[in-house]
Amino acid sequence: MRTVTRAITFGWLVVLANATTAAALDVAVPPLAATARRAGLRVVESEHLVLATDRAARADDGVDELPRIFDEACTAWCGHYRIDPATIRDWRAFGCLVVDRERFRAAGLLPATIPEFPNGFCDRNRFWMMDQSNPDYRRHLLLHEGVHAFTLTLRDLDAPPWYTEGIAEFLATHRLERGADGREHFVLAPLPARRSDVEQLGRIEKLRGLAAQGRPPTLAAVLAASGRDHLDISDYAANWAAVALFAKHPAFAGPFAAAERGPLDADFTARLAAQPGWNAARAAREYAAFTAEVDYGWDFARTAIDWSPGKPLVTATRGTVDAGRGWQNAGVALEAGGRCRIRAAGRIGLGTAGDAAATTAIESEADGITLRWYRGRPVGRLLAAQWVENAGTAGFVVLGEGAAAELTAAAAGPLYFRVNDPPGDLADNTGAYTVDILPP
Repeated sequence: MRTVTRAITFGWLVVLANATTAAALDVAVPPLAATARRAGLRVVESEHLVLATDRAARADDGVDELPRIFDEACTAWCGHYRIDPATIRDWRAFGCLVVDRERFRAAGLLPATIPEFPNGFCDRNRFWMMDQSNPDYRRHLLLHEGVHAFTLTLRDLDAPPWYTEGIAEFLATHRLERGADGREHFVLAPLPARRSDVEQLGRIEKLRGLAAQGRPPTLAAVLAASGRDHLDISDYAANWAAVALFAKHPAFAGPFAAAERGPLDADFTARLAAQPGWNAARAAREYAAFTAEVDYGWDFARTAIDWSPGKPLVTATRGTVDAGRGWQNAGVALEAGGRCRIRAAGRIGLGTAGDAAATTAIESEADGITLRWYRGRPVGRLLAAQWVENAGTAGFVVLGEGAAAELTAAAAGPLYFRVNDPPGDLADNTGAYTVDILPP
């Protein structure tokens, strides 16, 4: 049996990864639980988690519910990895929710071999986490650590940092839904629909901030990063974005799932790149487009981009722009500095307004409606753009907007159109604009 232990210290999380087999990795939980009880710690448990804490019991703080939610998350993690939940019936993690580190050290539950950690540390099926003031973030952190424990012991995880941290963020991101039993239950939501689902998480805001500052992450840098590069939230956001793209985008989900069925070892990135159908150039471009425009409710099926080069504009060309999709290739290409005119007509549906008692259909023409605004423009407005790559940055540059516009190409390449609307609202849009693209 080969045992390779490596300590990785990150700014937000510390993981002790070990390549021994899962059975040998498991730490016996019952003795740890008994120690915690003797030390007077509060202990709550479920099938897959024993959680010890020195946090004083408070009404409605959600701590007593954490083990049950952890079990529900384990079922979702099994689904992701195609593991029969019956085969892990005896698997258990031991977690410490810490207010005072010294109390855990005195009880023998925080060994001197465990390095200092800012927020969390995972060693096999045992983890520690500092208490958080926000219950939603506390729950997310516990599940993030839980994913590490799950993958380290049940999947022999020894993968590159982008996957180790990205999959932990991806599988820990969730919302709670109240069931018929009156209790709130775990729902895996790796692409959160609303900001309120992930209070204080900040991944989407961080990526948008980096894009606004002109220093977005690149996929090449994310995949090449070492553990020492993981110092703040931007690294975890970038890793989450990579895993979300690979797991949910229709062009990459198949190859990514196939790679995950193999070893999660140091060669995982190379094994992913070798999967049939993998397109590294497209992955890099889709990652840049995703991180430049990411928002709540993102739907990769609706925002997947056709990157074909298009044909030169010789005569007037007519096309349609689907209100329920993101950027759409017009099939027409311009040279840098080239000019054209656009004219748009038609009416689209943008969902409804009101409540269950009375709803009103919202409609728009190509100039948009000021009932709602999104990123500084009325919703429903037609946007025309090109994909432009400069040193260190890439993204769609809007050349014109509305029912009539004259465009000057910012680069050589195809024109793209979309309806201005949040990505989370695209699913209830209906109809399309008809767009004429005319020579100058």
